[in-house]
Amino acid sequence: MKQTLQLGTLSVANIGMAFLFQWYLFTQLGPGVQTDALFAGMTLPQLILSVISNSLMHVLVPLFAGESEETLRHDAWGYTVLVAAMFSVIAALLYFTAPLWVSIVVPGFSQVALSLTVDLTRIQLIGMVFSAVNGVQWAAYHARGRFIYAEFSPIVANLVALLLVSWVLPRYGIRGAAWISSLRLAIQTILLLPGIGKFVPLNLKRLSIKSAWDRIGPLLLGTTYYKTDPLVDRFLLSASLSGNLSLYYLAQQIYGAINQVLNKAIAAPMVPRLSTLYKACDYAGFRQLYYKRLVQMSAVAVVSFVLIGAFGQFFLGLLIGHGRVSTDNVKDLWWILIWLGGMFIGGATGQITSTTFYACGDTSTPTRMSMLTYTVYTPSKITAFYLWGVCGLAIATSIYLMANLISQLYFLKVKKIV
Repeated sequence: MKQTLQLGTLSVANIGMAFLFQWYLFTQLGPGVQTDALFAGMTLPQLILSVISNSLMHVLVPLFAGESEETLRHDAWGYTVLVAAMFSVIAALLYFTAPLWVSIVVPGFSQVALSLTVDLTRIQLIGMVFSAVNGVQWAAYHARGRFIYAEFSPIVANLVALLLVSWVLPRYGIRGAAWISSLRLAIQTILLLPGIGKFVPLNLKRLSIKSAWDRIGPLLLGTTYYKTDPLVDRFLLSASLSGNLSLYYLAQQIYGAINQVLNKAIAAPMVPRLSTLYKACDYAGFRQLYYKRLVQMSAVAVVSFVLIGAFGQFFLGLLIGHGRVSTDNVKDLWWILIWLGGMFIGGATGQITSTTFYACGDTSTPTRMSMLTYTVYTPSKITAFYLWGVCGLAIATSIYLMANLISQLYFLKVKKIV
């Protein structure tokens, strides 16, 4: 419980500072072309980052857990070098082809908005490389059970970014803010370097690449498909009223921030423990830990949503109802949060079910289920958007995440994992 509270507090502080960064941009600029361009520009890079880097995180923590210090240090540096090289190549390709794919992602943008989106995307691609490396570093920290420092380092980076953006934005505009975003991730990478030990030259023969690939292969194939969800959202919302994309993105960020806090405090600490219990064949302890975390996560998620429904509009008014953000903007954002309630609850609780599969080395089952539900969901979402606009889009997303959670709960029972 002590560790949960500590991690929750650090995560809240970290996410709070990251939110202040976006709050400052949002209130100073208002929802419009500049914020739409900033949020839309990283859609494809974030998709690639989510598919590869997040998949590595799910795979590397169970692989690193229980290994000797020397083996873990060697593997951590090996994967750090490989991931940095791979994402540098991806960033270079995306940089030179940005005018092409940006116009496909947001076809409803004006020529001015498209040009700005390309510029902001190219700046933020640098941050994508550092963010990918952070994924390997975090895996090493989590495998050792060193959650506190891993959670503290982004606070320092976010604090620096927050101090800089208030000086940079009035002088260099939205492009300066994009540079600060990339700098923040670079600082975080530097702060996390000591945790993976003294540098070890890359030795491909010693890396457990085959074992990692056996687990990450199904994840890459599946997540490349169903993680295209943000691309569909940006494509649809680019033809909507100016500012709708920013409001929808901000709603997702708010829930994403709360989910991140819950993940750091409840879900993430259980992964190395579950992996160790599974390797030791302590299935009773494995099930006990799973059910404890499942009840905790679902209870906190439901209570949080009720509080957002009851007091959300009031607090949103206090937080962002300033500058160029109107009362109608605040009300629209609150309604989007209500419509996305199922996404929040299903996504938060789904972190427990999916990581339980991953702790057992089973990455294919949750991936196949997500692919199936996504196949049904995508045409339904598009239809709902054209019939009911942003409301239809959000409700369809909620139904999708809840359906995904229910299917994972079912198959955890069927496969007798819990």
